[in-house]
Formats: sequence, structure tokens, C-alpha cells
Amino acid sequence: MHHGNRLITKVLQKGDVFVFPIGLIHYQRNVGIGNVIAIAALSSQNPGVITIANAVFGSKPHIPSDILMKAFQVDNNVISNIQSKF
Repeated sequence: MHHGNRLITKVLQKGDVFVFPIGLIHYQRNVGIGNVIAIAALSSQNPGVITIANAVFGSKPHIPSDILMKAFQVDNNVISNIQSKF
């Protein structure tokens, strides 16, 4: 949550480089016309896996309930129930 719950976007041009911070949930999409070639590099031979549910509901310490309630538009009972499963 250190990114303030912001969507960070970047349109890359041929030859550009972009680094995703460790642990940041991310995605890529082609907004142009035609095919795209991308080269991905990781900082380890074992990059691991970050699942969204674990990152959001199983974080230590917990993401504050008021943030999750606003993001998912549910009440605290729902958030507590989901967090109890992690």
C-alpha cells in the first residue's frame, strides 16, 4: 500500500525499459497496433510467485480493513471472514 492505492501506467516505445518493483502486482497489455516483443528478466533464478489473494488478504501486517472495505466495497465482516482464511 506504499503506492497509495494508485494505478501506475507507462506506455513504452521501442527500446524502452521498465522495472516493476518487487512485490508489486502488475500486468502488461499491448495498446498499439500489431505484435509486440518483450524481454523479461528476473532478479533470481527462483522468482517465486505472488498470488493476489495472498498479497491482499494474507499480508503481514494486515492491510488496514478500511482500505480493503473501500477497495472491494464490502463491510468489515466480509473482510474479516476472508482474512481468517489466510
